[in-house]
Amino acid sequence: MNEVLSRLDGDFAKAYASGGRPSIAPERLLRALLLQAFYTIRSERQLMEQLDYNLLYRWFVGLGVDEAVWVPTVFTKNRDRLLEADVARKFLAELMDHKERRGLLSDEHFSVDGTQIAAWASMKSLRAKDGSGDPPGAGRNGERDFHGEKRSNATDASTTDAEAQLYRKGRGKEAKLSFMGHTAVENRGGLIVAATLTQATGTAERKAAIEMIVHHSPGLVASPWAPTRATMQRHSSPTCVHST
Repeated sequence: MNEVLSRLDGDFAKAYASGGRPSIAPERLLRALLLQAFYTIRSERQLMEQLDYNLLYRWFVGLGVDEAVWVPTVFTKNRDRLLEADVARKFLAELMDHKERRGLLSDEHFSVDGTQIAAWASMKSLRAKDGSGDPPGAGRNGERDFHGEKRSNATDASTTDAEAQLYRKGRGKEAKLSFMGHTAVENRGGLIVAATLTQATGTAERKAAIEMIVHHSPGLVASPWAPTRATMQRHSSPTCVHST
């Protein structure tokens, strides 16, 4: 990680403002985000609390023993700016291409799998696209009776999250407003090498598999685990993509 951060010095320099109050150094922010991912810390506020008393966390991030910990809202704003500047993506790309990581992955076999992710939208927000249908009752969380109605993605859409789609996990299951998450996993070590989020459709998993592979190997094999486009198409299936 230290080598990757040193290679990104030019990108970090662009993220610093020439004036105003000092911000959080991008290097420290990325280290703190790694801690949050490694130890499944639920929120930025909890992360700041643990940085305040955990000397090992302080050492990893680069904070001195007596140095003040950042305010959670300031940390969140700086994190968003880092994502907008595309620095976090470059950091992960450099990390994935590190010489020591290459030996951890095999190009013999990998899988792509998906899961249903519930949208932050209530079924009460689902309305007919043509404006027909009764609205919910009065109040902040008014009642709405859907019994006997036929709803589909072609005729209905959520008023609070238009990209959410009605999707059910299997036969006999209820349909929910959802998205789909997809991961590409290298099977020898069980390491996730790519992830993406898509709309919930019947073909989303196959399309996401192709997009993730081609993204890592545009035309030529740019990654040790990515096959060529022709190989990928020969061995693709709805639930798994095999590299030979």
